[in-house]
Amino acid sequence: MKTKGRLMLLLMLIIALGLSALTYYGIGKDKQLSVNDIKQGLDLSGGVDILYEAEKDTVTDQEMSAAISLLQGRLDWNGWTEAEAAQEGTKRIRVQIPGVDDAEKAIQEIGQTAQLMFADEDGKVLLTGDMVKDATKQVGATSKNGPSVPYVSLEFNDEGKARFAEATKENIGKKIMIVMDNEVISAPTVQTAITDGNAMITGQFTGEGAENLASLIRAGSLPFNLEVIQMRNVGARLGADALSTGITAGLVGIALVLLYMLFAYRVLGFAADWALIIYIALELLFLSLFHITLTLPGVAGIILSIGMAVDANVVIFERIKEELVIGKTLRSAVKIGFSRALPAIVDGNVTTLIAAVVLFFLGSGTIKGFATTLMIGIIISMFTALVVTRIIVNSLIKAGFHNPKNYGFRVK
Repeated sequence: MKTKGRLMLLLMLIIALGLSALTYYGIGKDKQLSVNDIKQGLDLSGGVDILYEAEKDTVTDQEMSAAISLLQGRLDWNGWTEAEAAQEGTKRIRVQIPGVDDAEKAIQEIGQTAQLMFADEDGKVLLTGDMVKDATKQVGATSKNGPSVPYVSLEFNDEGKARFAEATKENIGKKIMIVMDNEVISAPTVQTAITDGNAMITGQFTGEGAENLASLIRAGSLPFNLEVIQMRNVGARLGADALSTGITAGLVGIALVLLYMLFAYRVLGFAADWALIIYIALELLFLSLFHITLTLPGVAGIILSIGMAVDANVVIFERIKEELVIGKTLRSAVKIGFSRALPAIVDGNVTTLIAAVVLFFLGSGTIKGFATTLMIGIIISMFTALVVTRIIVNSLIKAGFHNPKNYGFRVK
């Protein structure tokens, strides 16, 4: 029995050390899955924050989606792979570009309207994006008896219908290039003259790829302009100081929690501290693995979820104490304690998780950062408290720690 318990403790130690080493050193030269691989938000790394507003009284969700696709595409084309464009309210879009110092220059490079055109193989412009009435993703057969596949359906206005009919008639067997901001986004081959004002773009599309292309084409004919109503530079120094302060506060808080649990519950506290180290390593690993952008409120979410992870252990240990006081054996007290604590822990965490989900879907910007780390933290903390801590405690008992006094309880 002791050998089995010690082997399990050794395994948990290897897991804790392995996860800690992975989050510190990472994998390969790029240190993948390490803390250095975690994306930092604008408030931590510094950069440019731009708020656009549509110059139109009423804007549809489809139009906003097209505008966001346009801006995100331009961000990617400029090499700002960490930048993000997100809707804010009903008619505003916030663009955040980490690592950029000049907001006005960024606005000039992003631009405010798309330049979409259809050109032949010689580069001659056949028609422009303002002649496209609509572009949508469709799924169906694109040839007789062919399989159902995603494609992009185009609908032109009256002027576009006439010009597209003439263009396809003159370019049968040739390619018509769809160009967005001097970048060819698609080059379908004309099979026959198209005179009804409708066309389809086929290719090896995924559903997401077809939707993205349709959004880009719709963006080229947006019925509104995007006006810059706010722009600001966020200093990298301010972000570095904020991150340093947040990390220091977190380390001090974690150290105090570890010491309190150790002195208050002794062996049980040692097990809780062990599980807490695994919890922290798992949370950092998830942030890196899923490329979640870490903001300063996100750091607060991590620290808050650490407190919730410890709180769950406290609830369990107090239940164990109650069982020991009425005369139950240590093994029985541990089993019943975990069982009795489960409903309270689940209820408390689920209610907080609901609040975090609401913040994530209704909030914006840094509020989402807080909600994201809090949601991840809640889920991982429940796992470590109910599974990891239980494995460690049972392994300690099997390894020979039988005296209730070693668990911080005075039992006669």
